[in-house]
Amino acid sequence: MATGKLLSVKATRREATPEEARALANPLRIRILRLCLDEALTNKELAERLGKDPGTLLHHVRMLVATGFLAADPVRTGARGALEKPYRATGKSWNVEVRDEKDRPGSQLAMVDAFRAELAESPSQSTVMLSRLGLRLRPKVARELRSRLEEVIDEFKDRGDPAGEPFGLFVGLHKRKP
Repeated sequence: MATGKLLSVKATRREATPEEARALANPLRIRILRLCLDEALTNKELAERLGKDPGTLLHHVRMLVATGFLAADPVRTGARGALEKPYRATGKSWNVEVRDEKDRPGSQLAMVDAFRAELAESPSQSTVMLSRLGLRLRPKVARELRSRLEEVIDEFKDRGDPAGEPFGLFVGLHKRKP
């Protein structure tokens, strides 16, 4: 199943349903989506790449399929003749926003944890840029910053090229304690 062009982040983002939020509140599931973005992978292939037990991983794959974040590609024949079911990310995660709520504390931290794990697996010279700073902004300027960051992310997401090099991007803007 070809996913086609992903939809614009800013134009189509909506709040996640409780089921979608639960599915995206786990760093392992976010990593599964990232791995299945570029190619369809079977549960066994995902387990090998993530260093996890296939039975445990199947639970996560099923949750992502049930919520529409993963879709099964046509069954294929593996190297030893066994039938394999590969999965591909649908791009739906770009269209939902997960917010921390009283009943889902730490949901947003799953993205941070997934990024940290991916960064730890990257070759030491592969980090192109990391930056962190504290700002003091008035509400209007904070909204402008968020809007501009969303525009840049949206633009470069739309410029993705299957023949290009794979990069990970993580951007976070949060209110902090003074």
